[in-house]
Amino acid sequence: MRPTKADLEAARDRVIPDVLPKGSGTLRVLFCGINPGLYSGATGRHFARPGNRFWPALHLSGFTDRRLDPSEQGLLPGYGLGITNLAPRTTARADELTGAELREGGRRLAALVERHRPAYLAVAGVTAYRTAFGRPKTRIGPQDEDFGPARLWVLPNPSGLNASWPLDRIATEFARLRKAAEALRVP
Repeated sequence: MRPTKADLEAARDRVIPDVLPKGSGTLRVLFCGINPGLYSGATGRHFARPGNRFWPALHLSGFTDRRLDPSEQGLLPGYGLGITNLAPRTTARADELTGAELREGGRRLAALVERHRPAYLAVAGVTAYRTAFGRPKTRIGPQDEDFGPARLWVLPNPSGLNASWPLDRIATEFARLRKAAEALRVP
C-alpha cells in the first residue's frame, strides 16, 4: 500500500538503517545514496519511491539476477552489496540538506567503509559527493583516489528527478562498476 500524504509528512527526519552484511560477510560494493526521501522514510526502504531508477539499474546492469523490489533490500548482502546514505535523515528533496550535514555524513561514511571494507564505494550523486568531500571537479565514473580501503566510483543520482540521466545510461554506468568489481575477484 502506498504511503498517504500524512505518512510522508510523518516520515520527515526519520533514519533508515543501512543494509550491510552480518558478521564478516563480503561486501563487493557499498552503494551510498545522498539521503532517503520521504517515501523511503515512510516505507523504511532505500530508493523506494516509484520512479527511482536504482532497483531497475541494479538489475539491468547485472548486479542482480532479477529486479528486486525495495521490500527485498535485505537480499542485497547475499549479492555482496550494501546500501548507506551520506546524510541519514529523510527529506522531500536532497537540496534540503546543508553542506555541514553532507560533510558530517562524509566523516560517518569514512568510518563505515573502514569498518566494513567494501571493494568499492559507489556514491550515487555527483553533486552531493562534490559538496561532502570538497571535490568540485569530480565527474561520474571511477575516481583516481581511493576512499580508505575501498576503491571509489561516483554514479549518477538514480532519482526520477535527475532527467539528464535516463535509465539506460544509469544502468550502463552501474554495469561498468559491476565489471570493475568483478575484475577485482573479491570472494
